[in-house]
Amino acid sequence: MSELQQSGTPIDLDVHHNSVSNFAPAILLMLFAPLLTEVLPGATRFGSIFVFPIEVTVWGGGALLIRDAVRRWKLGWFNMLLLALSLSVAEEFLIQQTSVAPMVLRLKGVTYARFLGVNYVYLLWALIYETVFVVFAPIYLVELIFPQKRHQVWMNKIGFIAVILFFFAGAFLAWYSWTQIARPKVFQVPAYNPSVLKVLLASGTILVFMFFALGPWKNKLPKPMQTLTVPHNAVLGIVGALWATILFGLVLLAFGQFPEFPPVIAIIAGFILVISSVYFVPRWTNSESWNSFSTYSLIFGTTVGAWAVGFIGFLGSDSRDLYFKIITNVVALVLMLLLFRRVRRHQHDH
Repeated sequence: MSELQQSGTPIDLDVHHNSVSNFAPAILLMLFAPLLTEVLPGATRFGSIFVFPIEVTVWGGGALLIRDAVRRWKLGWFNMLLLALSLSVAEEFLIQQTSVAPMVLRLKGVTYARFLGVNYVYLLWALIYETVFVVFAPIYLVELIFPQKRHQVWMNKIGFIAVILFFFAGAFLAWYSWTQIARPKVFQVPAYNPSVLKVLLASGTILVFMFFALGPWKNKLPKPMQTLTVPHNAVLGIVGALWATILFGLVLLAFGQFPEFPPVIAIIAGFILVISSVYFVPRWTNSESWNSFSTYSLIFGTTVGAWAVGFIGFLGSDSRDLYFKIITNVVALVLMLLLFRRVRRHQHDH
């Protein structure tokens, strides 16, 4: 992960020579982003798997575009963070608008933590969750699978344009299918259209984030100057799993599972997750002792922790959705364990 803390000028790549060999990691990243975010945790179930291609274009396309910018310009972790937040703000305010539209899922029939037309606990959860599971985790996971291509750009100009077109097409389909079809016809709640002010504020926020991430000061963003002792790999995995579990608690609160729980405490917990991640992880990855095993351990704990805690949403269920989650999680776990052997072999060779 420490390679993302480099900065400099655009790298000179023979993208035409590498375009074929880079096709596999690019496609895998586009698949992994929605798999880690939606399918494996259980948000996208067997009964709604037909939306997966749309998720590939939006989440996968967005993750691939962000990685392309970071790798092409040798940007740092903070640039990636701002770009990931831009994607999340677009999703929450402009595409599916789940943080501003009235919640369709209210577990106890109570609207929880909504103020000035914003589901603010849900918004905080979404910004954290989507940044980690849409962008950071899938990018580093694919780079573990293709370590020799870790520093390369995976798209040429044609691929870049194609991904942008797919992204906007997928974003439109996601917006229309959720806000104009699913809400009124499936959940029996009114179709939602945000106010002009919310659209302008969200669009302005995205532009500001992108300006600082990619503009003239892109190489002057914060970079960790000090390092911290890297914990044992097992500790990294446990920390990642606990972090994912606490984060899942935020979305349970946002859906109104415990309507009596003070929203201010939920917000404080969310900010603790953010501050601890931003403080510790960049400083760990900046250490010379950080290696591929460290990256794998943190990703393994965080992702598998999210899959495991996601079974809470299936308690008492005996449906094909539950069996689908079990099967996909088992397959993914086996693949992660196989990746462990590959990472160990690659680390030993180097």
